[in-house]
Order: sequence, then C-alpha cells, then structure tokens
Amino acid sequence: MIQFETDNDFQEGALLLFNKPYEWTSFDLVNKIKYKIKHQFHYKKVKVGHAGTLDPLATGLLIVCVGKYTKKIDSYQSQVKEYIATLKLGATTPSFDLETEIDQTHPFQHITKELIDETLKGFIGEIQQRPPDYSAVKINGKRAYEYARKGQEIEIKKKTLAIDEIEVLEFEKDILKIRVVCSKGTYIRALARDIGQELNSGAHLTALERTKIGDFHIKDALEIEDFIKYLENL
Repeated sequence: MIQFETDNDFQEGALLLFNKPYEWTSFDLVNKIKYKIKHQFHYKKVKVGHAGTLDPLATGLLIVCVGKYTKKIDSYQSQVKEYIATLKLGATTPSFDLETEIDQTHPFQHITKELIDETLKGFIGEIQQRPPDYSAVKINGKRAYEYARKGQEIEIKKKTLAIDEIEVLEFEKDILKIRVVCSKGTYIRALARDIGQELNSGAHLTALERTKIGDFHIKDALEIEDFIKYLENL
C-alpha cells in the first residue's frame, strides 16, 4: 500500500507498507527504497525511515515513511502489533532463533495442548521481559549483540510490556505455532524462550512474521520488486 501527502510527491510525504524479505535487515529495505526513489526522481536528498525494526530472520509488515511522513514514525511505532510465530520445543539456541546453533536439548514429550493453553494464560497482560543478548539493546554505548557475538556476558534489565492475546494456531509433537498481539518493544524471540522455560522444556523461534501494526495489515503490503516496478512506471 502507498499513501501520499500529495499525488506522487515523495518529498512531501508518503507512507509505504512492505513485506520485509527474509534475511534482509530493516535498514537494508529502507536503504533500497531510498536509493530507488532518489535515482528515479533525481532527488539530492530524501528522508526515509521505518516504524519498528524486524530481525533479519523475520518477515512481514514494515511501515516505511518518506519525506514529511517521517515525523509520524513514533506514532506508528507505538501501535499494537500482531505476529505469527513458529517455535521448536525441546531445544534452545543462544539467540533464541535460527541465527545461532542449538546449544541445549530438553525433554518435550510431556507437553500437551492442555499444558500449553494453561501456560500461555500466564503471559497475558503486563509482564516483565528480559531482552535477548542477541538484540540491538544498547549497553554502555554498544549493541547487546556486539557483546554476545564475542561471548561476553552482559547485564540487561527487564522491560515492562503488554501481551494482549496469545492463540495457539497449530501444535504437533515439538512444533508450536502461535498468534501474538503485543505492545511495542516485545521480543518474540524472548517470549519463545520464556514459554519454553514455563513448559519445563526449552524453545526457540524457527519462523516469525509480523502481520499487523495498528490497523495496517500484511495483506496490503508491497513486495520490494513490485515497488520498483511501480516507480519505473510513474
């Protein structure tokens, strides 16, 4: 989806909805968009930013603001988000996702749908969550992942956040797929870690898609290739 402040004027302002590709950083996508807009319209400068980072191994909805719309980033970023997360039970990784290799395995045969449903109730409402070591949280001027990748231990304070909904979509053996509606600042990787622990097992993310931000939905999002074609046809 593309919304303009004035018709086809990216300098005045535009809101763009994208489906972030797998293994791209959010900044990769922003930089690609910025380059294409500058090249297409011969702008010397144009402001481009995004409202809410997605991890490289996550896909889904990314709001990109251009021109004067960059002033609205904070308001978009603060809105409630929805994710579809796939967890592998019985195994953990240091990053809580597929960025790092499995470091520990745990029993999972005791986990039932009933146990999962009861466990997830404990995550609804306001909770305290410790962000992952492999995250962009700043510690003494450096990103947490910079320490983690060097094997250095760090202290990260817990954050207060809100989980509005958690719904089980699929469960079979050691694979659990859930839908999560949550506040800004929620790390779904950390939620996977905590769910695994509460199940007396372990867990890590194998897939993550952001499907909603406020009233914006992934079904209205553009693929970067389609956006490039759109620009070329203006």
